Amino acid sequence: MILSDSRILEEIEKGTIIIAPYDRTALGSNSYDVHLGANLAVYDAPELDAKKHNTIRHFNIPEEGFVLQPDTLYLGVTLEYTETHAHVPFLEGKSSTGRLGIDIHATAGKGDVGFCGNWTLEISVKMPVRVYAGMPIGQLIYFPVDGEILVPYNSKKNAKYSGQPDRPVESMMWKNKF
Repeated sequence: MILSDSRILEEIEKGTIIIAPYDRTALGSNSYDVHLGANLAVYDAPELDAKKHNTIRHFNIPEEGFVLQPDTLYLGVTLEYTETHAHVPFLEGKSSTGRLGIDIHATAGKGDVGFCGNWTLEISVKMPVRVYAGMPIGQLIYFPVDGEILVPYNSKKNAKYSGQPDRPVESMMWKNKF
């Protein structure tokens, strides 16, 4: 079951869903539109290593936009800071974004109950496309949880992405033991 617009509004009123900045016109029938933040990042190295800390280089999207290129992984960020304390948030692309050939996440569309922060986007494109800070980029949908949450994400000692800032965050895979 997915929360409807009226249920999302109820949860915002109760404080179990927080979205900032919040814009009522971004609320759809059963989702909330999120926008591309002003900062993008790319990895410094041409080859990534899952066991090492791969560093990234941040840059701002200029007013005239920035052309994303195929065969490059861009890390973006949502303009919106969100908190979800009683539901499982999913971030999906908008159909208009997909029709431009923009994928906004490789695999990380699901959030956890207790996630607090801006969402890092794993952006790739099928062909060159110009993007702009503030453009609609995706939509959040919320699923109810069945059962008690014993440890919300923001309370886990090993939560690598809790409190994400308004800049993209690189992979923290290297913090895992394998």
